[in-house]
Amino acid sequence: MQDLGFKIYGAKNLLQIFSVCIMSNRLEKVNSLLEKEISKIVLRDFNFQEALVTITHIDATANLIEARAFVSVLPEEKTDKIISILNKGVYSIQQKINKLLNMRPIPKIVFIKDEKIKEAARIEKILETLKKERE
Repeated sequence: MQDLGFKIYGAKNLLQIFSVCIMSNRLEKVNSLLEKEISKIVLRDFNFQEALVTITHIDATANLIEARAFVSVLPEEKTDKIISILNKGVYSIQQKINKLLNMRPIPKIVFIKDEKIKEAARIEKILETLKKERE
């Protein structure tokens, strides 16, 4: 019999592949929903007049025990102060999320500084200097 390059999967392997696809899709939906709701709560309940605070993305663990909320702050000097304020008020945020969302378990929220924005700005600066050197 000629090998056509197809792999034959057993029922157990297909079930595992299918469950991984479903879980990753669910995780993406949970991350998106948490980002939307946490952003609304931060905007409504926290008064950061001296800074622009953005929840850039949420990264929940696969078992939904913890969700890391990545925060970007402008000006950057106020980042640590604002993240500490958010982490001190996380209990209040957590309670509001528990009331709003009809899902279990609701992940424990932890606010973390988003380093990707800073890295993107550094890369942008490098590209700009390279562009000027070419001219």
